[in-house]
Amino acid sequence: MTWHLKTLADLKKSIKNKEVSSFELAQYFLSRIKNNQKLNAVIDLDEALSLAQAKAADEALANGKAAALTGLPLVHKDVFVTQGWHSTACSKILQGYQSPFDAHIVERLGHRGAGMVCLGKANMDEFAMGSTNENSYFGPAKNPWNLEKVPGGSSGGSAAAVAAGLIPAATGSDTGGSIRQPASFCGITGIKPTYGRVSRYGMIAYASSLDQAGPMAKTAEDCALLLAHMAGHDARDSTCLAKDVDDYVLGITQVTESSNSQPLKGIRVGLPKEYFGPGLAADVRAAIEAGIKVYESLGATLVEVSLPKTELSIPVYYVIAPAEASSNLSRFDGVRYGHRAKAYKDLLDMYKTSRAEGFGAEVKRRILIGTYVLSHGYYDAYYLKAQKLRRIIAQDFQNAFQVCDVIAGPVAPSVAPTIGSKTADPTQMYLEDIFTLSPNLAGLPAMSHPCGFGADHMPVGMQLIGNYFDETRMLQMAHAFQQVTEWHKKMPEGFSGVAQ
Repeated sequence: MTWHLKTLADLKKSIKNKEVSSFELAQYFLSRIKNNQKLNAVIDLDEALSLAQAKAADEALANGKAAALTGLPLVHKDVFVTQGWHSTACSKILQGYQSPFDAHIVERLGHRGAGMVCLGKANMDEFAMGSTNENSYFGPAKNPWNLEKVPGGSSGGSAAAVAAGLIPAATGSDTGGSIRQPASFCGITGIKPTYGRVSRYGMIAYASSLDQAGPMAKTAEDCALLLAHMAGHDARDSTCLAKDVDDYVLGITQVTESSNSQPLKGIRVGLPKEYFGPGLAADVRAAIEAGIKVYESLGATLVEVSLPKTELSIPVYYVIAPAEASSNLSRFDGVRYGHRAKAYKDLLDMYKTSRAEGFGAEVKRRILIGTYVLSHGYYDAYYLKAQKLRRIIAQDFQNAFQVCDVIAGPVAPSVAPTIGSKTADPTQMYLEDIFTLSPNLAGLPAMSHPCGFGADHMPVGMQLIGNYFDETRMLQMAHAFQQVTEWHKKMPEGFSGVAQ
């Protein structure tokens, strides 16, 4: 049976109907992970622990004690601490670290919560800093559509693993587009919820006011299944909001189960003119415009909107995020855990040498930038001004939502670039985030779903941006889109066969 071709929702039914056991699924997907190490997508396995979880899931199913997602496999991005596996944020500074506790979303989805089985940890850019997954201490993950291309970052391992059918679902984190951009580059679906919708407890912090966890899977329905259990208040995270969680699964089925041939009738889709300028590649534009026509055929009304401060999102983000990173990463000093230099003169030299050896080039770059903009004499000129502009960017969205319900456009200006093509010029890499940064700065929910292919037959994702806590509407739209299109069913050549 080609279980890797099925969605998470399909596998849930198969387990319920006793067509397959959790143990068999775990064995099946572990085999696919081990047989596809060339992708470098999953960087830590513990087969015995995974199979023990799967066996316990089967026992729960047999005893009538199953939870909502019992027995379904997934991998966690290495930014989430996970008992039994190494949790390193793909950095040498945390080499060998094993957490004594689980992150909140690992708890929620795992055997103490929804019942899912963890099969390993996914590759990522070091401390989630990057857009290509080339900054990982474990080397770059590869895009399964073309092994010479990047899978996107920082959740590149999660995206590549799902796209190649190594796993039906994965967790990701999004600080400036790190769920949506790799989802777009790899042809899968991923959603970044409203800031505060999902607890950050146990997430190794990059930029605390921007980081948000979210699900990555083949379809909007699968993402709804996962998000329903990831979301919710957690008193251990002061930024996690005490707000009721929508029934995301019910929300999407209400749209598609109606007999209405135009299930999105009445929804106003805003098209920001700034997202369709000369910087957008022609192949990406063509795929996005074709996708927008699908939404129009489903009953959505198209409205032109303006987000005039879009171009400011890059300088604002690359002041605020490094500033917060500089503060967050100060805890990694070689004293309590992780890498410690072997040769040093005194305590101060141990700090310096351990951090110099432990952090990669991009992390050092962002620490230096962040320390500079927070330093005396520059705080007001840079950090404070960036925070003021952040509020203006957020207001741009609120102005747009006066005339539309959801904003649609591209995720990235181009399809996935070739590995190594952007590393020589970090500024060019930062510019690739132009369409994804502003929702994080505003704290808005946003998602990507497949909508076509561009140059070199590489996937293109459609970005949907909603107002605060409007995840249900975005998922409804993406689900309706996926009922009439086949893009989310496409698999990269060489990974669809049962032997892989």
